[in-house]
Amino acid sequence: MTGNSQNTHTAPEARAAVLARMEGFSRFVLRHKLAVTLAWLALTVAGVLATSQIGGRLTARNAVPGQPSYEANAAIARTYGTGGRDPLVPVITLPAGSTVDSPGVRAGIGRAYAAAATAVHGRAVSYADTGDRRLVGRDARTTFGLVYGPAAGQAGGMRAPDLTGRVTTAMRATLPPGATLRVTGMQPLESGGGGSGRGPNVLSETLIGGLGALAVLAFVFGSLLALVPLLIAVCSILTSFLVVYGLTTFTDVSVIVQFIVALIGLGVAIDYSLLLVTRWREEQAAGHRGDDAVRRAMATAGRAIVFSGGAVAIGLVAMVVLPVPFLRSVGYGGIIIPTVSVVAVLTLLPVLLARFGARIDRPRLRRGGGAGRGWSAWARGVVRFRWAAVAVSSAVLVALAIAALGLHLGDPESDALASSGPAYEGRAALVHSGVPTGVLTPIDVLVPRGGDPVATAARLSRLPGVAAAVAPDTPSWRRDGTALIEVLPVAEGGSAAGKDTVRRVRAAVPAGTGVTGSAAAGVDFAKAVYGAFPLMLTLIALATFVLLARAFRSLLLPLKAVLLNLLSLAAILGAMVLVWQEGYGSKPIWGIAATGSITEFVPVMVFAFLYGLSMDYEVFILARMREEYDRTGSTRTAVVEGIGRTGRLVTSAALILFLAFASLASAPITELKVFATGLGLGVLLDATVIRALLVPALVSLFGRWNWWLPAWAARALRVRPAPLPPTAAPEPVPAGHP
Repeated sequence: MTGNSQNTHTAPEARAAVLARMEGFSRFVLRHKLAVTLAWLALTVAGVLATSQIGGRLTARNAVPGQPSYEANAAIARTYGTGGRDPLVPVITLPAGSTVDSPGVRAGIGRAYAAAATAVHGRAVSYADTGDRRLVGRDARTTFGLVYGPAAGQAGGMRAPDLTGRVTTAMRATLPPGATLRVTGMQPLESGGGGSGRGPNVLSETLIGGLGALAVLAFVFGSLLALVPLLIAVCSILTSFLVVYGLTTFTDVSVIVQFIVALIGLGVAIDYSLLLVTRWREEQAAGHRGDDAVRRAMATAGRAIVFSGGAVAIGLVAMVVLPVPFLRSVGYGGIIIPTVSVVAVLTLLPVLLARFGARIDRPRLRRGGGAGRGWSAWARGVVRFRWAAVAVSSAVLVALAIAALGLHLGDPESDALASSGPAYEGRAALVHSGVPTGVLTPIDVLVPRGGDPVATAARLSRLPGVAAAVAPDTPSWRRDGTALIEVLPVAEGGSAAGKDTVRRVRAAVPAGTGVTGSAAAGVDFAKAVYGAFPLMLTLIALATFVLLARAFRSLLLPLKAVLLNLLSLAAILGAMVLVWQEGYGSKPIWGIAATGSITEFVPVMVFAFLYGLSMDYEVFILARMREEYDRTGSTRTAVVEGIGRTGRLVTSAALILFLAFASLASAPITELKVFATGLGLGVLLDATVIRALLVPALVSLFGRWNWWLPAWAARALRVRPAPLPPTAAPEPVPAGHP
């Protein structure tokens, strides 16, 4: 829409104000090129040293202090020195012609499990201890037991020390002749079933993501300039590791933070660098040179980068304020990397562009400086068929969001983990002999002093969903007047039936009795994290709205951005349900069966990171649209120019992030695969269906209302108002570049 006279005066004034605010900062940075370069060199070197030392300072704990399962597990750890994770489950298959009732067999089984407990400094229970036939398969040749290692807090499986090798070695030396041993359990199944304990490697996956990013940057720039964003990413990542190293002095930091810093840092730092370098090339093409080109690029792109970093940080506030130290530390790491990246891009990158930009922008296989022809044509098509674009994109998002209603929180089921190896074979032996796989996720019950463990176990064994409840009368299971009961459920703890069994056990035990285990911890984790999540979501949405309203001087644009972000996140959860929980993508791509559930911490982490990362693209696009509207007063021109000049930037940035997440998805841990898949699909869906289709279509439909900021709102936001332009005759769709 064509603006009125008031608007035409306001736009140049607003642009002049932006230039003035960034001018002083840009001049300061460019006046101190050597100091800025040396400062970042020192931080990067210190970051290298911190990276080499940080591994031993990260924690494996995934605790929810104050929750019943945490307190019960802490009490077990204090008294018995064991627990905190699902046990190993050694499965013994006796040779043909032999059963557990054969002479000497039961004693031999007992010696094997005792050797395992000694080897890991823990405790074990088996048929030999209890005489309970429910620990024996229907063929009477297959029997299993449980082996707990040293206490590990509430550690997740991928982060706990792997004791499979020790247990296997100790038991094989004492097994009855001809018996076959296969050690299974949730932890060895998660790590691939081979018992190697192999985990994801931060360096190798970052290198894979970096090589993919370099290929994309080479295509975007067609010159040696492609190396500059990678250099900024290296400095940002290493400096972020330095900050995280310092953070470990004051609080626990989860091991997963190293992956967040490395891989998300790679994508975010390059995203911000792409925006500034692309704008710098436009200024170069317009005839500006040296420091002047850098300052002009900083005046517009620099402001968008600041708001983008703020949007990412706001999304991660959800995890910082949640009462879960594990998620809080991930939130800290997530806030650190965009903050450091913003500082690096606004200080080091301008210095590099001013000193070396023109020299290394060769051989210039791709020309910069104008709107992309293909993206401009695409934007004109979206404007022309905007109703169809809204209908199609909305249908896709709503369909996926509906699938999210079937989300079930819980650990992946065991058949979605290893597909080969001893752990897989051990699980298969259990299933073949009629033992339910719920025994892989037992429920620990701590009977206090004065309690009756035998009577309690008998009562629990009669509950629906319980296969067995045993109360071994041995020193490692009864200590200081307390006793431990092991409840073996029929269904695995990650399933809905398994969680129902936990609730029934909690309702059936006497007052003061502790109930813990992975399923109980999952129930408590979900309650702690998602109980207050609606309120948290509302506060984050309001904070984002205020930030973007200031950035775009509009009420409708930030409202649209927040609502689309929430719809996008619902669609991503739906995609994760279809791909992983229902198995429509996990089996053909990774050879992993449907998980049946999504691990409790994954949705909140996907939300926190994608909320900010996808808002990056919204800021990139809408900031350029606002700039073009202020220049021309035409909504259609703003849409075409905005998409034409940012389309390749946004898709390239999204592709780089996708490659980083794809490298993380190659980790041999199902939980990480699910998390990385959610982030990767989210970035692609956001950059294509939403930002390239739905956003320009909606902006075109809203017309003059996009740019309205009444005086009362402007006073509250402390920005200039943007009066509603008068209705004007329909504009022709722009047919080319201005």
